[in-house]
Amino acid sequence: MTDRKFKFRLERVRAMRERVEDQAKEQLARSMLERARWQERLRQAADQVASAREAQLGAATGGVSVGHMLAHQAYIERAEREQRAAELDLSRREAEVEACRAALREAARSRQVLEKLKDRQAAAHRREVERREAAHIDELALAMHRRRSVA
Repeated sequence: MTDRKFKFRLERVRAMRERVEDQAKEQLARSMLERARWQERLRQAADQVASAREAQLGAATGGVSVGHMLAHQAYIERAEREQRAAELDLSRREAEVEACRAALREAARSRQVLEKLKDRQAAAHRREVERREAAHIDELALAMHRRRSVA
């Protein structure tokens, strides 16, 4: 009678967009992992600054030399620079995560557009198949009625 199987003509495009969305998910996961690593580095840098300050306070009360105090101060300043650098890197990672999220949202939206189109076309196809089947059944019923009328 009719071809009942629905074939979405843009299936390759839909599948490609689905792969792009999956890749965007993977990229977001990688960037979130990298951000977590930098958060840990920032925490370590902050701990290092705090311990350096505590060590300097202990040295100041212990009656150490000026040279030793200057060495402690230089160590604190270096630890603070490392902490600022870690903060800057973390903010870059945060921006990267947000960019990946935006890319994922766009990829998902793009795929969903084709999914909705596929669903609408499949529903239209089902309605057309059902209409044709109903017309065919009506035609058969009419033919049987005519045969009975003639007989």
